[in-house]
Amino acid sequence: MKIIFLGDSITDAHRSYQADYALSSYGVGFVRSVAGRLLCEDHAKYQILNRGINGNKTVDLYARLKKDVWNENPDVLSILVGVNDLAFDVKLGCGVELKRYEKVYRAIIMETLERFPNVKLILMEPFAMRGTETDAFYEGFCEITAYAKIVRSLSEEFQAKFVPLQADLDRLAKVYGNEAVLSDGVHPTLFGAELIAEKWLDTFRKI
Repeated sequence: MKIIFLGDSITDAHRSYQADYALSSYGVGFVRSVAGRLLCEDHAKYQILNRGINGNKTVDLYARLKKDVWNENPDVLSILVGVNDLAFDVKLGCGVELKRYEKVYRAIIMETLERFPNVKLILMEPFAMRGTETDAFYEGFCEITAYAKIVRSLSEEFQAKFVPLQADLDRLAKVYGNEAVLSDGVHPTLFGAELIAEKWLDTFRKI
């Protein structure tokens, strides 16, 4: 079973781009945790590719969809994207606003399903909270909930699996503090990454 993780820096997590299936190719985030657990269960069964790239938005994922996803013939495609679409818009006015985000995200799903009708889709909820990366623009970053609603809606429309994340990250932040969960309000700490991995695996088990 070939599983591809498509996304931005949260997925990338400082991965090496040099060789697939090497330890460094998984990065140091939630993908590495997922890979470790699945490969430990059945090393021969799973092939796991990290295709996260730092700074990516939905339009970037769409542009590299053929190279990084379709050419790999995936059995499972997991997508986490949205915070950069919002952040670039809030900070620089060059992000991907809601209507376009939905349009491009839908195109990613539809065109993938056209080529791989049996692929299993896992759509992960984009998230953010107060932190050094978001404080100066926090009111704008609160719109992440609208982006998350679009992802949930698309998961229902295309009968994909949805991984809810914001509520659980907020719950842990109330106990341990925001910086213990997301180091800067966007990027997960080891603690945060482990929670995301657990939530992803819980969803994956239902496929």
